[in-house]
Amino acid sequence: MTSTAQAQASGGGKTAPDHLGHVIFITAAAAMGGFLFGYDSSVINGAVEAIRDRYSIGSGTLAQVIAVALIGCAIGAATAGRIADRIGRIRCMQIAAVLFTISAIGSALPFALWDLAFWRIIGGFAIGMASVIGPAYIAEVAPPAYRGRLGSFQQAAIVIGIAISQLVNWGILNAAGGNQRGKILGIEAWQVMLGVMVIPAVLYGLLSFAIPESPRFLISVGRDSDAKKVLADVEGKDVDLDARVAEIEHAMRSEHKSTFKDLLGSKFGFLPIVWVGIGLSVFQQLVGINVAFYYSSTLWQSVGIDPSSSFLYSFTTSIINIVGTVIAMVLVDRVGRKPLALVGSIGMAIALAVEAWAFSAHLVDGKLPNTQGVVALIAAHVFVLFFALSWGVVVWVFLGEMFPNKIRAAALGVAAAAQWIANWAITASFPSLADWNLSGTYVIYAVFAALSIPFVLRYVKETKGKALEEMG
Repeated sequence: MTSTAQAQASGGGKTAPDHLGHVIFITAAAAMGGFLFGYDSSVINGAVEAIRDRYSIGSGTLAQVIAVALIGCAIGAATAGRIADRIGRIRCMQIAAVLFTISAIGSALPFALWDLAFWRIIGGFAIGMASVIGPAYIAEVAPPAYRGRLGSFQQAAIVIGIAISQLVNWGILNAAGGNQRGKILGIEAWQVMLGVMVIPAVLYGLLSFAIPESPRFLISVGRDSDAKKVLADVEGKDVDLDARVAEIEHAMRSEHKSTFKDLLGSKFGFLPIVWVGIGLSVFQQLVGINVAFYYSSTLWQSVGIDPSSSFLYSFTTSIINIVGTVIAMVLVDRVGRKPLALVGSIGMAIALAVEAWAFSAHLVDGKLPNTQGVVALIAAHVFVLFFALSWGVVVWVFLGEMFPNKIRAAALGVAAAAQWIANWAITASFPSLADWNLSGTYVIYAVFAALSIPFVLRYVKETKGKALEEMG
């Protein structure tokens, strides 16, 4: 996005690649990690109630089984960069593909609840790796003039993965006669849902053998001739390859390796700009967005909607998520990051408040009254739309742009860690909160959405159109 504009302005994006189709293939193959990120994150939605029933567990234990994957996510995200710098981006992708495959098989065939949780941690580790390696590899391989557009493949792949997982879950449920514990292929339907991820995981692994290593990594390990071949392949044969290699080497030598100490201020622990980044990350999660992706089927069933319909609504919600993401990608460089964030916050606060009102109605024969049921469904879709067209994309754009160069890497790491922690808090608490008071739970999410408005107005600065060197 902004990087594209900067590259073009500086002249770095004048040379179009000879084989743009090949570049797109490389990017799409790398973005399969994003697809698996989205798929693995949300596929559990279809298994929640079946796991509760099969193992006869309460909401607290259930929440830990669902949320435990986030521990793996945090570890995978924290270690992926170092692994990739040591053995290469492609090898890192292949490790993630193997872990995704192992997690899918193990989750589909668990012996007990404890090993199901273990396999989810393994899958979470792969998610964390994919969340870091995909964008980094795409940025390093994409021609400067196309970097912004190709970089958006990762986010698009994530939301498509979420949607496909819900569609597959719905199809499997119908094949099992609407029973999450119905038998298919000799195992229960929910096990098949978790096991199907083997297919895209294996595809991801195979595709990783068909794409080149990052030229940046190749240069870092002294393989300049191999790096030149990749650069010629993706940036065009008219590019001065010696100059490009020298440029990359110079950039790598001059990079400042930011550390945790660089983030510390004298008064409030972290520097103010770091707190703003943490705030953006935390608010993104505290509005309860992952409830829509982890628990929506359970949510709708709890207010009387049959399992098949609840799975269908989970799928339609994920389609709305795709639509909103596309809108954000179109508008973020046109109207700016801050206006989008504010519009999203207002829309989410209203939609969540309406959901809270709808869920406050007394159930009749285990169902919401017709009016409140319809309102709840519409409000849930509106909430996801406003999140997707704003905070779902804008936060990542802000985090990539808002920090000064000398602390960017470390600050982004702290902000991402805060996001995983907030994600875990929401994911682990929802079942118990819903048992306590579903309407009250949505009031809490609505309050956080409302609080994000003054936070953005007062503390967040617009980064649209500014060079990265201007930040600070």
